[in-house]
Amino acid sequence: MPRFQPFIGTRYGTETANLDAVIAPPYDVVTSEERARLVARSEHNAAHLEIPVEEDGPDRYRGAASLWQTWHDDGVLIRDDEPSFYVCAMGFHDEQGRPRQTTGVMGALQLSPPGQGVLPHEHTRAKDKTDRLALLRACRANLSPIWVLSPAPDLSTLLEPTGPPVARATDDEGVHHRLWRVSQPGVVSAISAAVASAPVVVADGHHRYETALAYQEERRADTGGAAGDYDAILAFVVELSEEQLSVRPIHRLLSGLGTGFDLAGALSAHFDVTPTDPPGTDLRARMAEAGSLALVTPAGAWLLRPRPETVAAANHSADSSLLDVALAALPTHDVVYQHGVERSLAALASGVAEAAVLLRPATVAQIAEVAHGGSRMPPKTTFFEPKLRTGMVFRAVAG
Repeated sequence: MPRFQPFIGTRYGTETANLDAVIAPPYDVVTSEERARLVARSEHNAAHLEIPVEEDGPDRYRGAASLWQTWHDDGVLIRDDEPSFYVCAMGFHDEQGRPRQTTGVMGALQLSPPGQGVLPHEHTRAKDKTDRLALLRACRANLSPIWVLSPAPDLSTLLEPTGPPVARATDDEGVHHRLWRVSQPGVVSAISAAVASAPVVVADGHHRYETALAYQEERRADTGGAAGDYDAILAFVVELSEEQLSVRPIHRLLSGLGTGFDLAGALSAHFDVTPTDPPGTDLRARMAEAGSLALVTPAGAWLLRPRPETVAAANHSADSSLLDVALAALPTHDVVYQHGVERSLAALASGVAEAAVLLRPATVAQIAEVAHGGSRMPPKTTFFEPKLRTGMVFRAVAG
């Protein structure tokens, strides 16, 4: 079972504890243009640390480590005085405009091989892990948490905050983030026990988790197997429930198939392809009603209802796996992952992509079933929102 412990957090040492100017989205959803806006917003924005850019040269990771140390020396960052859990609540409105809140707790999650207390649900890509490992080696810090789901039914009750938060922020999407420290021994013990009661499922952060395992192996080799902070990773734990989670799909942008390629015709070997109205506000409803994916190209739009043989060939029922069966049969092409229907259609309109395949979101039940069954969905299947912001709390990895 997973071991989950409090830790001594590193936080921005601001008087007001208002972190609007210094928080940043997770590294893997930040475009180069957005990073430029973030670092221009404040010389201490977390993006300076978590997203060192290639333009800064081959020593960009060492540069991030130098900033990490300088910000400590200058008092920009401070270490709390005792181990704590950190409860974070994110208030937002969902796609239907309804007010929602996701509340979880950040702590140090003991590393273990995937499948042994910590269950992944997506495959990873080597390039992303190489980048994260170089940054971890240089900074020796967990700059942003992974997100894991716990089936403990009483976890949310344990996380009901009391008193004013120690930090707060509102991000560019209007999500309100509030942070509380929890150090009372009884509450700490109850949270640890609840999380340790059953395996947890990695929701977001598969690359960071596998990177932490690789780093742990390196450090153990260098220290003769000695224990250290590298035996755990900063994790944000949320109860596995529909009430707490909002899952969106990550769509596929296709290019490189060539002018005149009949993509709808090629996909008809795996889907019942039905012409549909141009994308509008009701497209998601049309997809849900038909039980289908959607294909959009400059020539039109189609609903893609999986054929029985496609369902049988897929690893599981998530749209990403169903589509992978069809994509494997296409000529060589390029795939770019994009969350958000509007962003996907904008890429198509600008000519960046030749086609957009829009997916339905994986359900909480599908995610749990895949993880507990020992299989994995394709990379970039799930997009959990809202995204916990980097900069609310960091975890040093000494040793």
